[in-house]
Amino acid sequence: MAANKAGARLRAEAAKTLDAVASSGRSLDAALAVADKIINPSDRPLLHMLCYGSLRYHHRLRWQLGQLLDRPLKARDIVIESLLVIGLYQLGDTRVPDHAAVSMTVEAARLLRRPKYAGLVNAVLRNFIRRGVGQWESADDEVRFSHPTWLIRRLQHDWPDEWQQIIAANNARAPMWLRVNPLYMDAPGYLQGLQDAAIEADDLPAGAELLRGAKQAIRLQSPLRLGDIPRFAEGVVSIQDAGAQLAAPWLLDGGATRVLDACAAPGGKTGHLLELMGPGADLIAIDADSARLDRVNENLDRLGLAATTINADASRIKDWWDGQPFDKILLDVPCSASGVIRRHPDIKILRRETDIATLAALQREMLEALWTVLEPGGRLLYVTCSVLAAENEDVAGAFLARHEDASENRVLHDYNIRDLMCERRTGFQVLPGTKGLDGFYFAALEKAAASA
Repeated sequence: MAANKAGARLRAEAAKTLDAVASSGRSLDAALAVADKIINPSDRPLLHMLCYGSLRYHHRLRWQLGQLLDRPLKARDIVIESLLVIGLYQLGDTRVPDHAAVSMTVEAARLLRRPKYAGLVNAVLRNFIRRGVGQWESADDEVRFSHPTWLIRRLQHDWPDEWQQIIAANNARAPMWLRVNPLYMDAPGYLQGLQDAAIEADDLPAGAELLRGAKQAIRLQSPLRLGDIPRFAEGVVSIQDAGAQLAAPWLLDGGATRVLDACAAPGGKTGHLLELMGPGADLIAIDADSARLDRVNENLDRLGLAATTINADASRIKDWWDGQPFDKILLDVPCSASGVIRRHPDIKILRRETDIATLAALQREMLEALWTVLEPGGRLLYVTCSVLAAENEDVAGAFLARHEDASENRVLHDYNIRDLMCERRTGFQVLPGTKGLDGFYFAALEKAAASA
């Protein structure tokens, strides 16, 4: 009985979390942060699975629910719609036994103070078990691919040969990547330590891989809880997708003296830069969000590294710049995050097509502003976690056309990473799912050296 109550409570919290995203526009991360404080820590993996999965297949599940409901729910009871979606996800896409999924989801309706809907929840879920909802594969593209129509059309335009590959990667679960701190050891050394540790073989060692071209990256086939990652607290290893790990060595190739990380939060790339920078090099990390900048400082404290962190809008140069130019700038701009949907499936609901032009304008503004603080002969690495041309090669290419003192360096710092990338008119794109990586765009822009 206690287990049933705990299971019902978990599903009620999952419904509230999903409703906060679908109805109130909150990010999944923010909504889960609330639920995590209520749910027993041992139940969090299931809570996260239900929320991530229900959002991953949001468009298909909502269509299926529409086939099973006679009429829409009242607006004040819309949380029950999210509960039903979670019920359908359990029945159609997980190994949760049907009887447990139904009974606990029905009880969750009562915990949500909607007891009058318990019968409806029971009837809908049992009807789904009996007859399903027909061939959703023959529905429209939004249902078939569980992506908003506008994004499907953009992907088809920008990636006519790869768009279905991108969508499939977006709908897959993301692997866990680790970044080994070279100030302590190399990746093979850490991997050997994992293999020697008392960890089940299903997690490691058979599930660990090294990626050529990202020398510090190790991929785990089965994710580990933070507290179970050996030497994480000591700063020996960090969690960071291998695609993101390409940025720091690319920017720093040839050395660096004064580096700017212009949009630093949450600090993964900041820490990586500091791990690779030689003694005497300075790094300034800026972010406009003070709470997120706190995370940068927390990450640096764990790594035992130091940088000058500034809470400011990086594009408002007069607010923070001391007048000394930088020889290297990492500009990881705000973007649609269309390359990391598998880690943030709420993007498919929260992002709107009208956001793309707004983001591209912001990206152009930041690029123009930060170019002014790059010294002659310096390098700026323009980075997005988007796969959309409007935010990537269109922005970087137009910038090059406007600036006679700007050129693109298309010589990759490590030949191995060429196998990970698609060459674009300007810059290079890693597509989501390539070798298990997230989707990232890179353009290495260099300022002409001062004339003698």
